[in-house]
Amino acid sequence: MTQILHDEKERPSLSAHTRWAILAVVLAADVLDLLDATITNIAAPTITADLGGGPALVQWLGAGYALALGVLLVPGGRLGDKYGRRRLFLTGLAGFVVASLACGLARNPEQLVAARLVQGAFGALVIPQGFGILAATWPRDQIGKAFSFFAPVMGLSAVGGPILAGFLVDADLGGLGWRPMFLINLLLGGGALFAALRLLPRDSGAPATVIDAPGSALLGGAMLGLLGGLIDGSAHGWTARPLTLLLLGLALFAGFGQRQRTAAHPLIQPTLLRNRGFTSGLLLGIVVNAAVAGLLYAVSLYLQRGLGRTPAGTALGLIPLSAGIVVASIACYRLIHTLGRRLVLIGLLIILAGCGCLLAMNTADWTGGWALIPPLLVIGLGMGTCFGTVYDVTIGDIAPDEAGSASGSLGAVQQLANATGAAAVTTVYFHATAAGEAHAMNLSLTVVATAIAVCLPLVRLLPRRAPREQHH
Repeated sequence: MTQILHDEKERPSLSAHTRWAILAVVLAADVLDLLDATITNIAAPTITADLGGGPALVQWLGAGYALALGVLLVPGGRLGDKYGRRRLFLTGLAGFVVASLACGLARNPEQLVAARLVQGAFGALVIPQGFGILAATWPRDQIGKAFSFFAPVMGLSAVGGPILAGFLVDADLGGLGWRPMFLINLLLGGGALFAALRLLPRDSGAPATVIDAPGSALLGGAMLGLLGGLIDGSAHGWTARPLTLLLLGLALFAGFGQRQRTAAHPLIQPTLLRNRGFTSGLLLGIVVNAAVAGLLYAVSLYLQRGLGRTPAGTALGLIPLSAGIVVASIACYRLIHTLGRRLVLIGLLIILAGCGCLLAMNTADWTGGWALIPPLLVIGLGMGTCFGTVYDVTIGDIAPDEAGSASGSLGAVQQLANATGAAAVTTVYFHATAAGEAHAMNLSLTVVATAIAVCLPLVRLLPRRAPREQHH
């Protein structure tokens, strides 16, 4: 926050054309992140058929990217404060492009997973810089206009990204199969990098900014241990190795918790964790994001493995869900200040209704043709209703000086929940496939619905309203 105020005092004099071009660069970086977070939902079965790796690779493809992004998101923002946002944005974007090339050239599962981890790590350097760059280049009375573009652009990307990935895989350009969906980042990311080099103003940073490197390392090690144990155990049996990884992850997580209590500059301010509304929203967001992230993977797997759809057909089949998210997110923009936490409850109940409908239809074998459109649309509407609302309401009663830490922590936790959910629900799915793909889908839906139902009482503990000044 201090660095943002410093940037505003030294705001460069830029033309309107340059400011709009800078906005386009920041949006392009966020779109790249969203695309690469979701494309493996569609392509995972094709990738495993080509490289091998089985269920473990399917789980790591999504979880690895989200894990690296989530662990490094808060440190990435503080690195931008310390060394300058332009420098970190350019470094992160260049690294992201190189990591995308490594993904596209990977010859085995280990290389691909490593490249996905590196991709997520560099993404964590890029994404946190966007707000500061815009705050430093746009006049205060016009910044709202800039932020108003994020929702529609990201919504269109959420719908169009998986479709593009599906058609690229099916097109098999040059006999490369799934690889062009990563290699296209050389064109998209390279163009954004060239524009950023020319457009982004230089900023000096604040060298006195403190970064909790030990805390980040403990959190990263803990999540790697927990996810590694979960995935290894589900893929190869619960031998000593996965159990040891789980125990190591728990031990490192305990160390992370201790570090947060004793560090002078922890990743999460201790006062936030003593706020009942914030901790309730944090816990609710973790469970809900984990559940729906896992559900998206399970639905994609079922459409391809169970119903025999191609990657492009799967992407088209998921359009109702993506469209529901976009429509509900836009509709709820003006409702959050009147309904507050009740909007979260409504969203959770809609998701439960959609899961119940999909479960009933799948049990009755009504899954052909257009039959899946209504339940997937309902699930999407529920997701769009409560996703952003949970976090807006969660910061409803925090102090102004806690806002930066709270927003960064919630963004990081969302990514870590995505990683955990993708691994956990797909573990359930693959474990149940011995009894058939339909049974695996039904069990996954039951687990997701149960997790969301358990969260319903937490809604009463959330702040009643979202703060108007925080809602864009």
